[in-house]
Amino acid sequence: MTVAAGDGTGLPRCGWAGSDPEYQRYHDEEWGFPLHGDAALFEKISLEGFQSGLSWITILKRRPAFREAFHGFDIERVARLTDDEVEELMNNTGIIRNRAKILATRANARITRDLIANAPGALDDIVWGARPLLPRPRPQTAAEIPATTAESTALSTTLRALGYRFVGPTTMYALMQSAGVVDDHVVGCWRAQPASRAVRA
Repeated sequence: MTVAAGDGTGLPRCGWAGSDPEYQRYHDEEWGFPLHGDAALFEKISLEGFQSGLSWITILKRRPAFREAFHGFDIERVARLTDDEVEELMNNTGIIRNRAKILATRANARITRDLIANAPGALDDIVWGARPLLPRPRPQTAAEIPATTAESTALSTTLRALGYRFVGPTTMYALMQSAGVVDDHVVGCWRAQPASRAVRA
């Protein structure tokens, strides 16, 4: 399902974009665009982990505060967060104050730091290795978009085996959508370009 933009452009968008200007901007400029780089994907994994159980707009509107609190999601700096700094984060009203998720972000940073130390691009390779082997038909409606796929389950399994936390199959499918590993813009959305369907080369 698509909706006409309420921002004067008249562009039809995926229904979830709604009328919130920031959500519409995110839909138009970020969601489904190919995202590469260990640091960029570490940030995305972290934010998707914080989103678990919440709405994405909640995280999106707090993203500037998250970036400030977590030092721009610099992998090395997040890996070196002290317990005192974790306590400071628990008192930061600008972010989601969930101890398990904060500790997971630190732990995931340490794993990522070690993973890419001798193999830069290793996290990027893992995430993009989850691309579907074959293209799927573009969804006609949001109801046709799955919550998980075999690929997101495999990605979750791989990351969990490395020790990552808050990387379940549903969270990883949201990551794949957001990072453009898959393209779930529905038929009729102005961003639904036939050539943008992500499959393995």
